[in-house]
Amino acid sequence: MNVRDRIAARRRERIAAEGHALGARVPDRRMEPLVPFGRPPFLIAEVKRRSPSRGDLAAQADPVAQAGAYRAQGVRSVSVLTEEDHFAGSLGDLLAIKQAFPDLAVLRKDFLLDDEDVEVSHRAGADAVLLIASLLAADELCRLAARARDLGMAALVEVHSAEDAAKARACAPEFTGINSRDLETFAIDPVLPLRVKTNVDWPTKLVYESGIFSAEDAALALSSGFSGILVGEALMRDPGLGRELVTAFSLAAPDFWGRLYSRPGGGKRPLVKVCGITNREDALLAAECGADIIGFILAPSPRRTDAAFIRSLADVGVLKAGVVVAGPEARPEKDVVELLSGGFIQAVQFHGDEEPGNCYSGAFPYYKAVRIRDGEDVAELDRFHCPRVLIDAYASDARGGTGRRIDPELVAEVASGRPLWLAGGIGPDNIGEIVERFRPELVDPSTRLEAAPGKKDPSLVKEFFRNLENAVHS
Repeated sequence: MNVRDRIAARRRERIAAEGHALGARVPDRRMEPLVPFGRPPFLIAEVKRRSPSRGDLAAQADPVAQAGAYRAQGVRSVSVLTEEDHFAGSLGDLLAIKQAFPDLAVLRKDFLLDDEDVEVSHRAGADAVLLIASLLAADELCRLAARARDLGMAALVEVHSAEDAAKARACAPEFTGINSRDLETFAIDPVLPLRVKTNVDWPTKLVYESGIFSAEDAALALSSGFSGILVGEALMRDPGLGRELVTAFSLAAPDFWGRLYSRPGGGKRPLVKVCGITNREDALLAAECGADIIGFILAPSPRRTDAAFIRSLADVGVLKAGVVVAGPEARPEKDVVELLSGGFIQAVQFHGDEEPGNCYSGAFPYYKAVRIRDGEDVAELDRFHCPRVLIDAYASDARGGTGRRIDPELVAEVASGRPLWLAGGIGPDNIGEIVERFRPELVDPSTRLEAAPGKKDPSLVKEFFRNLENAVHS
């Protein structure tokens, strides 16, 4: 039995023995007025003492003091985890918070199962309830959402997959949450909500749930089409982070990550970034063949280009990344920043000695490229905060573009622990073997598609994409 089902089964047992209030003194009628859910800034700060995946977060936390700390940071919506056995919460926490702060919009977060759960939530003071699509049959989900609306509450329907979205579509909830945590394994992937949201095709406010520990994580969600974020562990450990997260709502950034993962169902073949573009013909060819990203070298290289050229490609409808080599401070040159803010590129690829803590302030959106020599370099990947890290072959005299491949054993080690973004020596002749052996999420060919440095060979580019498709469908 997975974690989600184990929690739900235990909750059914307790309801059968103790009733839906589970010992809390819930009034016979609601005492506090309803507060609209979803007011900006739509940061939902969570009160929970522990979690199955992380253990105790703040075992002795006073829920009212915690909610008050959030409110002081500008938070207007609070989620209260009321499940007892795995999260150490209770309906008593929700009642106390709502009584102390009737102006806060309060979400009851639990593994709710039936109409009476919704009605008890309303009487306890909840302004919204979480409904987990994977836990309920489609008719149950719609019935509970409708009951919440009848009572004047909002329903935040949480989906984790295309199948969940199909259930939710029938009731088209006003608020749809997508969790970066797999409720069966409790593992987190920051890209998961971006993939799942391609299945949400009704008018709704999207809420990104779990996996947010910093303003950078919030910026990823908010720049990718989400209206709100739900944050638990990070705020329980540091309530003062709330003000920093609130400021993330004012950030304007290109939607790089959301667009990158916008293929319905995630697509069958790996994402492709064709790098080292220096002329319009190659940019158009890469886009026509199906590149997801085209890359421009804005650092010392035989393939270096300039800002004026990149601006001239504004009409080429494909994501664009500028490759820079910066020092530890991760400060790209002024023209790179202007390209990003002007929308001429949608991301920066840091390919130098940038320190992980400086990348977000240097450029956003960004991802990091790391040259891999040995296992120590592989271990360094975990230091970076971006959703994905690109690995490239190491050369003492060059930052990429060498045509060399990484030791296959090192590639396999990387692929065993994370989604694989791979560069280095990738061409038409070996893409099939790479796909079969490593199952990369993204491949980044450049040098081995060229007739000369900075000039692609059209026949090689077409052969590469043809062989890639053949490898995926073989």
